[in-house]
Amino acid sequence: MIFSSIVFIFFFLPIVLVVFHSLRKSLRFPFLLLSSLFFYFFGENYLIWIMLTTIVVDYFSGLLIAGGLNQKPIVQLIPNGHRSNLQKFWLTVSIISNLSLLGFFKYFNFFTDNIIQVLDLLHLSHLKLDGLIKISLPLGISFYTFQSMSYTIDVYRGHVAANRNFIKFATFVTMFPQLVAGPIVRYSEIDKQLNNHTIKFDQFVEGIQRFIIGLAKKVLIANTLGKIADQIFLINSNELPTIIAWIGILAYSLQIYFDFSGYSCMAIGLGKMFGFEFSENFNYPYISTSIKEFWRRWHISLSTWFRDYLYIPLGGSKGSGIKTYLNLFIVFSLCGLWHGASWNFLIWGLFHGFFLSMERIGVEKWLHNLPKLFRHFYVLFFVSISWVFFRAETLSGSIEYLKSMFFYRTSDVLHISEFLQPNVLIAFALGILFSTPLIPKFLTISKLLRPGLLYLSEITYFSALFTLLLLSIMYLTSGSFNPFIYFRF
Repeated sequence: MIFSSIVFIFFFLPIVLVVFHSLRKSLRFPFLLLSSLFFYFFGENYLIWIMLTTIVVDYFSGLLIAGGLNQKPIVQLIPNGHRSNLQKFWLTVSIISNLSLLGFFKYFNFFTDNIIQVLDLLHLSHLKLDGLIKISLPLGISFYTFQSMSYTIDVYRGHVAANRNFIKFATFVTMFPQLVAGPIVRYSEIDKQLNNHTIKFDQFVEGIQRFIIGLAKKVLIANTLGKIADQIFLINSNELPTIIAWIGILAYSLQIYFDFSGYSCMAIGLGKMFGFEFSENFNYPYISTSIKEFWRRWHISLSTWFRDYLYIPLGGSKGSGIKTYLNLFIVFSLCGLWHGASWNFLIWGLFHGFFLSMERIGVEKWLHNLPKLFRHFYVLFFVSISWVFFRAETLSGSIEYLKSMFFYRTSDVLHISEFLQPNVLIAFALGILFSTPLIPKFLTISKLLRPGLLYLSEITYFSALFTLLLLSIMYLTSGSFNPFIYFRF
């Protein structure tokens, strides 16, 4: 079940919202937990046991680290204080358990496929390893694993106190708004919201607005451009004209941004409807003037997770230059593999790690002396190239697509007009417009208007929201193209 579906919008969400807000406070979390488990079970069936295992292991690990088992009082540990071997052991249990489940279910097929290829090269294919079973990838395992694991790490570090209430902890991990595609919500961010839960009417209304905006991003922009990107990436590279190859990767660049930022926007809106505030996950990354800035604006919950739980523990930038660059490459190679079990994702991560290292060496200072427009072009150019590895199915496919982009080709069969239909041109225009903060700036300025004009601007804004909702529903009811890129992560 995805957010941009008729079943979710007209059946699941309204029922859950009505019941949730009708219940007395003590029953809301148990109901939200059951609703979230149903939401996940609807798509994954028996694979729900993986998430339940993660919840149980991390719940008890957190209590054992904090010394709160057997009804002993839970005291938040002192940051940087002494930790016993037993506390270290239970943290290790949590981390190994989480990474083992993630590693097995996400990378088993990748590992065995590469072993088979090596055996074929060594003429040992008679070992019959190609008969091994294929492991299904559970939805959202990368997201809820990182989310749950951050809880035990933060309890160990003394950043939060362990939670004895199993229902609340399980609700934190399984909460359906951010369960399968983020943002990665840390326990420390909603600890107080879980223990002192309140719902405000203004917050609920704002949540509806955010959900509509996210839905429109996903359905009207991402889906439209995604359909064109898919068509172009299916064309044989030998027959792909250069200009159409660039149209394809630009369409995908906007698709992945509006697909994921749209989902995050819907998730944040849903959180508000249930009385939770989730952190923003995107901040107009395509206006960045460096790759460093890009990662401060793109998938913020993931980049900060890797920074706080891997990069800084490795030493960050405190050591020698070589050590710092090595840390960057380790982090971004793992960031790439986090997104998917393939060489393409690894190269995508190393690609970004390389440019971040180059900027740290001195490229960023050189860029600051150049016009801002050139710096924007630098980011958009190299980020677009990196998306080729993200989108293409194979490494050879990525290389062939890049050849089409950079070695000029024409075609007597394929024409631009076949791909740039009016609806696609509109989606491109809206994508470019909404990739910038122009609309939020306009809304901020409109609040400074005189009362009469302010009232008119508010009517215009809510009319626009209603139109976006209506257009989105019309699109969905037509049964049109409606994938969700980040579900495979």
